[in-house]
Amino acid sequence: MEDRLMVSVSGIRGTIGGTLTPAVAMDFGMAYGTMLAGANPGKACTVVIGRDTRPSGGMIASAVTTGLLATGVSVVDLGVVTTPGTAFMTTKLGCQGGVIVTASHNPPIYNGIKFLQPNGCALTASAANKLKDIWQSKQYITKDFAGVGSVSRNGQTHGLHVDAVCGVVDVNLIASKRFKVVLDSINGAGCVVSPMLLGRLGCELAHLNNEPNGQFAHEPEPIAKNLTSLGEAVRKHKAAVGFAQDPDADRLVVVDENGTFIGEEYTLALATAFVLRHRKGNVATNMVTSRMIDEIAKAAGVKVFRSPTGEANVVEIMLREGCIFGGEGNGGAIEPRVVLTRSSFVGMAYILQYMAETGKTLSQLVAEIPSFVMLKTKFPCPAGVAPAVAAKTKSLFVGDSTAKVDESDGLRVDLPQGWVSVRASNTEPIMRITAEARDEKTAEELVARFRKVADEVIGK
Repeated sequence: MEDRLMVSVSGIRGTIGGTLTPAVAMDFGMAYGTMLAGANPGKACTVVIGRDTRPSGGMIASAVTTGLLATGVSVVDLGVVTTPGTAFMTTKLGCQGGVIVTASHNPPIYNGIKFLQPNGCALTASAANKLKDIWQSKQYITKDFAGVGSVSRNGQTHGLHVDAVCGVVDVNLIASKRFKVVLDSINGAGCVVSPMLLGRLGCELAHLNNEPNGQFAHEPEPIAKNLTSLGEAVRKHKAAVGFAQDPDADRLVVVDENGTFIGEEYTLALATAFVLRHRKGNVATNMVTSRMIDEIAKAAGVKVFRSPTGEANVVEIMLREGCIFGGEGNGGAIEPRVVLTRSSFVGMAYILQYMAETGKTLSQLVAEIPSFVMLKTKFPCPAGVAPAVAAKTKSLFVGDSTAKVDESDGLRVDLPQGWVSVRASNTEPIMRITAEARDEKTAEELVARFRKVADEVIGK
């Protein structure tokens, strides 16, 4: 697979020893500091920085910090914390921005840098493009000896974050059920704070891969083939539920009481169903999230607003449309009352309360949601080829009155039998094809139709 530095609305991702070097990280620190100085003229700026457990995290965080200090921005070092924890502290401390050093679900060879707005959300697309322009121009604003920033440290993230999550659920109700929970934290950033939260919620925890050392016990993307041990542990412990986090703990995947992998799409669906039991309001998600959300919203009498992929895009539409809840189908629930970023902790708390107040098992709650078959595939894609793939695929539907075409995020086509999307990844040098239908055969046919075009274009 091609090794290139990915610069997008989802931040910076690259390989350690390859495209993401300390020099690159320092340059992005200076670019971000320069951008903050322009947005806050005459004001001293402070940024929080956190990192997941990847062994390269300290190196990259130090390099970003150096760049920020050079531009006069002061840094609050949070240490090893989760992405939602970093976002939460950005707002809690009233900072002008935040940085999280993580490559999320990417393999260990990768690391990344995610830049945050003062509200804790990732940069908007326009701000991310501005940051990229500054980085490419190398026109950094640097300070002399008297103007450089300073570094302080703060160890309060976990406790304050847990307090905030507990503030949006009925702690006593959940605790009264004494749920037995199995959690796989993949030796990532969720290892320390997750037991704190589940302890507050009165759960009996069996914690797998709970050493925050960055030695991932399996491939980090929380998908079925990587989580067989979680299902086995749920059955062994006769647990009520199994949870799995990715390395920076913004995504959550669920296994039911039978040890059956439910799938990442159900995290947002279950959390949304819970929220709409208690509050009436519109919700938001991205273009490639399951239609389960639409069915849940329809039953509640509310609307679903969709954005291009990327939590910053989802949050932007949430704020614009006044949505009470949102997220992405990759296992990321966004609760604005806690923080404007995806959070595995909100997902866990909401699913546990949903089970507690209904008295139903997880499999029973899942069975109540209208089901679809969603297939996801990915494949290497050279830089710059994605638009050609989308354009040629679009040509297949010229004159088809049954096809609804949307080009806001690659290409999505809605058809009577289902929908299918092709888009370039924001975080890896790949393209993704996603299809959803009522049955597997139809979904497979939709994927195959798009993949044939992609192979023809990329093969040229």
